[in-house]
Amino acid sequence: MAARFDDISLTVVMPTFNEAGNIAPLITATLQEIRAHFTCRFLELLVVDDNSPDETWRVAASTGDAAVRVIRRMADHGLRKSIEQGVREARGDVVLWMDCDFSHPPRFIPQLVACVCVGFDITVNSRYVAGGEDVREGKGTWLQRILSWQLNHFTWLMLGQSFRDYTSGFIAARTAVIRELGLRGDYGEYFIDLIYRAVRAKQRVIELPYRNEPRAAGESKTGANIVDYARRGIKYLVILFKLRITGHI
Repeated sequence: MAARFDDISLTVVMPTFNEAGNIAPLITATLQEIRAHFTCRFLELLVVDDNSPDETWRVAASTGDAAVRVIRRMADHGLRKSIEQGVREARGDVVLWMDCDFSHPPRFIPQLVACVCVGFDITVNSRYVAGGEDVREGKGTWLQRILSWQLNHFTWLMLGQSFRDYTSGFIAARTAVIRELGLRGDYGEYFIDLIYRAVRAKQRVIELPYRNEPRAAGESKTGANIVDYARRGIKYLVILFKLRITGHI
């Protein structure tokens, strides 16, 4: 994206657990992308870590960039809860969060933030709109790709909306909008609920194509086998039926 945007107030939230092999280069790449495209009157990067045994929090704190702040969560762990705390403590007018294993490449951050800057309330990087791709590779990822697509396809049928990537998790938004909507749910299903309610509330939501790439280091938190995926999948299905029947979870 060639255009530059000035006077941006931005918080990036990175929820982490055992990402010591990824977090330092991810922080560097993320800040480089942001600074190359935006002139920020305020910029912070919050690493919200669930007291990782591999000391991700310590690695993040050692990066030395003044924009980085580390929150080490000693209790009440979980992906949604980490993101929620990051949003609660965000001081930027725009908040962005992403996976911290390089499957959400930092080069796709500028398009998210730029679209919020031009008037959208929520912008999501999507694998399932024209130009998007899921090219994750490695042990078990073929199953992840298939099940992810099937889950999203079923979600389209259940919720009857035009949105496509209900399990993206790569998002930027006006901070006030996310705080007003709130985050509900457990693991990835929080995102289905958030987007469903945002669209119903007539927030200005847009999906942008991106390339979902293999994780750089470490192991997936989603699961290691079909049993793990089934456990997660049941939670997603319960959320979908609740949203379809009652409109809330």
